[in-house]
Amino acid sequence: MPLTVHQFPCLEDNYGFLIRDEATGRTACIDTPDAGAILAELKRLDWGLDFILNTHWHPDHAGGNAEIQAATGAKSVGPKEVERLVPVDRVVAHGDQVELGETRFEVIDTGGHTLGHVTFYDAADAVAFVGDTLFALGCGRLFEGTAKQMWSSLQRLSALPDRTTVYCAHEYTASNARFALSVDDDPALQARARQVFDAREQGRPTVPTTMGLEKATNPFLRAPRLAARVGAGGRPDDEAFGAVRAAKDGFKG
Repeated sequence: MPLTVHQFPCLEDNYGFLIRDEATGRTACIDTPDAGAILAELKRLDWGLDFILNTHWHPDHAGGNAEIQAATGAKSVGPKEVERLVPVDRVVAHGDQVELGETRFEVIDTGGHTLGHVTFYDAADAVAFVGDTLFALGCGRLFEGTAKQMWSSLQRLSALPDRTTVYCAHEYTASNARFALSVDDDPALQARARQVFDAREQGRPTVPTTMGLEKATNPFLRAPRLAARVGAGGRPDDEAFGAVRAAKDGFKG
């Protein structure tokens, strides 16, 4: 039976995700950006909570763990780095598997935004929870990792099937689109940007996305093709990515 994903906005621009394995009724939340909002959604859905799956240690991803665990008894699962902020019941790393009832998640190393960032990938349902590694038309800032590390992480995600539904943690797509248009004039990107701007004007979310759509239009996944536009022509792919990321960091549009 399939995995149900319940998505809702919280904080200024985060998304919360509650997931349910329909075969068993087992439930989890992906990160804990806003404990109050998550607990309210659980009550509205009349769901319990078995697990918290943390992608990385930042407070807008693990800061609600303690309150939610106290209220629900859920066990926390995440990379070692989360213990910089809160205790973790089960530490996981690349190649580990996490079972939610009959749903099985593969843990993928997607470090770069933080050193130990992970993605939870459900191959059977073609669903990936990518935290702050990959965004719709964007990627996370390199707060701790290097461009080489992040490029490797993005390549691991790019290897997932095109049909994979990608749940990223923030609604950054309109600003990402404005930057993308500044470095790429591809017609597919232009068409997507128009759709993004229209959706946001109407208050509609642009998350989730798909891996195929990101590979076709996301400037960070297309960095080697855009290298000359950001002064990195002829440089290795990871350096071209680093140049695109640096251009985004300084972008004011």
